[in-house]
Amino acid sequence: MTETDHARIRDEALPLSGAGSLDPLLERVGDARYVLLGEASHGTADYYRLRGALTRRLIEEKGFSFVAVEGDWPDCQAVHCSLVGARDAPEDPREVLEGFRRWPTWMWANTDVAAFTRWLRKHNEDLPPGRRVGFFGLDVYSLWESLHAVLDHLRAHDPDRVERAVEAYRCFEPYAEDPQSYALATRFTPEGCEPEVVALLTGLRRRAAETTAADGSLAEFAARQNAEVLAGADRYYRAMIGSGPESWNIRDHHMADTLDRLMEHHGPDAKAVVWAHNTHVGDARATDMADAGMVNIGGLVRERHGAEGVVLVGFGSFSGTVIAAEGWGEVPRRTEVPPARPGSVEDLLHQVFPGGQALFVFPPADGGGQGAGGSPEWFLRQRDHRAIGVVYRPWQERWGNYVPTVLGRRYDAFCHLDRTGALTPLSPVPARTAEEQTWPEGL
Repeated sequence: MTETDHARIRDEALPLSGAGSLDPLLERVGDARYVLLGEASHGTADYYRLRGALTRRLIEEKGFSFVAVEGDWPDCQAVHCSLVGARDAPEDPREVLEGFRRWPTWMWANTDVAAFTRWLRKHNEDLPPGRRVGFFGLDVYSLWESLHAVLDHLRAHDPDRVERAVEAYRCFEPYAEDPQSYALATRFTPEGCEPEVVALLTGLRRRAAETTAADGSLAEFAARQNAEVLAGADRYYRAMIGSGPESWNIRDHHMADTLDRLMEHHGPDAKAVVWAHNTHVGDARATDMADAGMVNIGGLVRERHGAEGVVLVGFGSFSGTVIAAEGWGEVPRRTEVPPARPGSVEDLLHQVFPGGQALFVFPPADGGGQGAGGSPEWFLRQRDHRAIGVVYRPWQERWGNYVPTVLGRRYDAFCHLDRTGALTPLSPVPARTAEEQTWPEGL
């Protein structure tokens, strides 16, 4: 691009220098009920901090109801209980985060999430119980944790239904809480434990509908959600054996459906902030993911709720450091992120803002929430856009780690942070996991 093109980009850029500089983005949010905040990696402190600063303003100034993250339901429910001052929950949410055990723990058990949740705990202390801001997990991986949670709930509250849960437990028990073993077994018994899970889920859906309608009980909602995780995880692990996008789509449909259930539970005035990777937040229809038959949360939420207001925010950087592992389940380490690929979004913005930061708020399209419209500006041209997961091998950037993207259609706003730094895990991360690797890798 020419210097004239660079000058036009500089003219369109907004300063990004702290919480106060987010005013234009807050104006873009307006009365929207859904704000989805991305990240270009799972191990970059700057993304977490900026996302946290924006979320604080959304909560304080626009009354957002809860934060939903790309994390496990049982672990995040424990954080939620601490944040809202539930009985017997730790007063310090950092204590809960330090108890996270499933790899990759550093995604949520890090100093930046600890700082945000401590702020949210303090914020909630001044609010009545019914208005306290929640924290929930959207993901599908916690099959065994959710199964144990369902059993514990039914034993305490509905012993007549325990047998259904025990049947599901007996079906999964031979696989010794190893998702890969279960997935491999479904090659020979394709339906796996689906009949047992569906029977359990049907009963819990019915009970949750009856009980939450009467008293808004989070306990019953959580039991039903844990059963939904069982059903989603069962489908996900069976799909993992095949090739193609099916397992990815099952996972993102599950996360979008969980978000819908949370909004319904919180009532007609609810507003949600979502924290997830750019590959989940940015509308897949504006990338080559759509060509591969993939969907994601951002696209699904736009399709389902565009009329209610949906704002998707992406993040990116040119270089820096990141916490990631070289292989699935290995010990993560601080890794240098090389300069972005020539011609990429990150490379272009580095040329314009070397060492700097910039916020772009794209004009809305005609037709209700399909991303940026208007003339064919730089943000409407397809360029490579970097994506780093929990598994990252810098030497593979020559052929991987980039998603061809039309930036202004994938997001409603974009934050460029030219050089970023690795986050700090709360504790050393063990190199052990029974989890099957996500597809595509580590996102």
